[in-house]
Amino acid sequence: MGLLSAGITDIGKKRKTNQDSIYMNPEKHIFIVADGMGGHNGGDIASSMAIKHIPEYIIEHFDDDPLTISLSSFKSANEAIKVKSNTSPLFKGMGTTAVSLYFKGPNVYIANVGDSRAYLVHKKNYFQLTKDHSLVQEKINLGIYTREDGANDPNKNVLVRAVGFEDKISIDVFTYKVCRGDIFLICSDGLHGMVHDSDILEVINHYIKDPLTVTKEELSKALNVLINFANNNGGNDNISVIMIVAR
Repeated sequence: MGLLSAGITDIGKKRKTNQDSIYMNPEKHIFIVADGMGGHNGGDIASSMAIKHIPEYIIEHFDDDPLTISLSSFKSANEAIKVKSNTSPLFKGMGTTAVSLYFKGPNVYIANVGDSRAYLVHKKNYFQLTKDHSLVQEKINLGIYTREDGANDPNKNVLVRAVGFEDKISIDVFTYKVCRGDIFLICSDGLHGMVHDSDILEVINHYIKDPLTVTKEELSKALNVLINFANNNGGNDNISVIMIVAR
């Protein structure tokens, strides 16, 4: 099974810097989106460290159990960022979200901390694979909020987990058996916080008529439309998105 991929990151309309980072390694089948914690010193450094240490760990331990590797790679990044944050008061409190896809054999191994997300489009239907580690998601889990309520919460960007913020982190890791024609999308909240899921799906289905014959140019076009969509809806945050098609 082959993979076709494309990715893009954009500063958005309101931020002075881009604290998002993306990583794409089609040869090793590793893809990552990280979103540095907005409002904290060194958010851009934290996200860039995440996309450095996570794939380095995976590649170094390539022959080990992929589920364990995915988990340990985040722990490695967390430790490195935490050490860096203690080197200067300028970096105190920095952290990042991270979501990674690691394809090996018939499966994809998904890991995430924070509110950057992984989605799947399977036979034209859209599924959110990850669950946010945010205060709003905690309220949804407890039945206090519906998803619609959460979208309007002024504190929807408050995280309860981040890479590098604490000595130990809890990481969600799971496996999905990939089908030919599956489309995977990983993104920061600059996309999913500004563009409704149904609109994201509509864009994907419009520009990717047949996943088995789609070109890289068509993938890139779809990504640019999504970026423009988020910016036209306000562009309140940095926007990063990677799309991968299994063929």
